[in-house]
Order: sequence, then C-alpha cells, then structure tokens
Amino acid sequence: MAYVVTEACIRCKYTDCVAVCPVDCFREGPNFLVIDPDECIDCTLCVPECPVNAIYAEDDVPADQQEFIELNATLAKHPAWLPIVNVKAPLPDHADWKDVSHKRDALDRGEG
Repeated sequence: MAYVVTEACIRCKYTDCVAVCPVDCFREGPNFLVIDPDECIDCTLCVPECPVNAIYAEDDVPADQQEFIELNATLAKHPAWLPIVNVKAPLPDHADWKDVSHKRDALDRGEG
C-alpha cells in the first residue's frame, strides 16, 4: 500500500513532505506533487508534514478523491514529472489556493 497525494495539493505544491521522505518517492509536476507507488515504502513520515492534509494511505483516500490513486501512479511515470528531493518554496499564489476544495480543473499535467 502506497501513500497518495490528493486534490488539496493542486496549485499549492508545498514540499515539506519531500524533506522527510527516506526514499525520494515524490515526483514534481508544474503545480502538483505525486507519490510514485513503486517507490513508496509506507513509512507515513510525509503525512503529518503536509500543511494542507493532502496525503493519505491508499486505503484511506476519501471516496471523492479515489481518482488520485491512479493519477499518482500515472503521473509518477510521466517523463516530465521528475523526482523532487529538495524542499522548494510553495507556488507564488499558494495562499489563494490553500483552502479551495474543488480544484481538479486547475491541475497542470505538464503534457503540452
């Protein structure tokens, strides 16, 4: 069972989680992070680090966020989504998006 980054991360992209990951399983897109399920070792260290509570164990992903399980697996393998191992500043307008609950349409997959 891997951990999954869900909708709350979109347009915020806090990277506090990256700092504690012992296996570098996070991948970075233009405005979102994902966890590579093949790399995640289920250590749980990233969960409390996320300031927007976007990370869940796969079995605990809320019903309305289930599509993010497959989305993490797919985007983690996308050639443009590279591993992120160092903390970066959140996106410039992260504060405007932090409390927005429906932002799937704002996800930039970096596919052109």
